[in-house]
Amino acid sequence: MTAGLNKKLFSLLQLGFEYWTPSGGSITAAEKSYLSGYVRYLIALAGYAEFIEETAEIYAQRLASRRVNGTALTKSFESYRKWATVEAGFYDEFILPDNTRRREARSISFAKMGEDEFNELYKAVLNVLWNHILYRSFKDAVKAENAAAQLLEYAA
Repeated sequence: MTAGLNKKLFSLLQLGFEYWTPSGGSITAAEKSYLSGYVRYLIALAGYAEFIEETAEIYAQRLASRRVNGTALTKSFESYRKWATVEAGFYDEFILPDNTRRREARSISFAKMGEDEFNELYKAVLNVLWNHILYRSFKDAVKAENAAAQLLEYAA
């Protein structure tokens, strides 16, 4: 595996990190799922998909802001990278003594990873970052990838 592929992935991760603004985890995954289901239901009944989706996004942001209530939130690239890796499906799962499950990001060893596996990881991470962060700032995923490539060129 070449160092170039490593840099390509980390450039993509850096782009997502720069565009991410933490909201403190103030809205749970279950709440997001419920809201998403309700939004799909409203769209099926009434149409107006763009308006309803935008309204739901604004509502979720306002709710998150109220819950955070001025708490200073910090960003950690390492925590963010691990989150993106887990969300992309590259994790190991462990059972803890209290019978809960914990997902831990796999160590990404580019020396041990083939090009096909790297491409699978890259596409999965791009999909995660697009769906959670980058869709707000870029017209499509290709434009986001182009921005990451430009970051890579500037770093070189």
